[in-house]
Amino acid sequence: MMPTAQAALFKNEVVKMLVSGQTAAYISKALGVSENLTYRRKNQNKGVKKASGEPSELLRENQQLKDRVRQLETEREVLKKARRATPLSISSRQT
Repeated sequence: MMPTAQAALFKNEVVKMLVSGQTAAYISKALGVSENLTYRRKNQNKGVKKASGEPSELLRENQQLKDRVRQLETEREVLKKARRATPLSISSRQT
């Protein structure tokens, strides 16, 4: 088993090689590990920024969801205030 610092460096190296376009088979042979481990690292790091520095699709989606949550929280507050301002009448008509 690798010490934590070495394991982190190894994971980073695998990710760098994947992002640069090298195949999992090549990386596995070059680093002396199984392809399964290489694919596992690849799948764990799908949300990491690409080499070009542009944010991944997950980061964009995360920001959109945060914006939507803010919007819904604002709408909720407005509705709470409106409800306090106009109390509901349980029975306003007589039969």
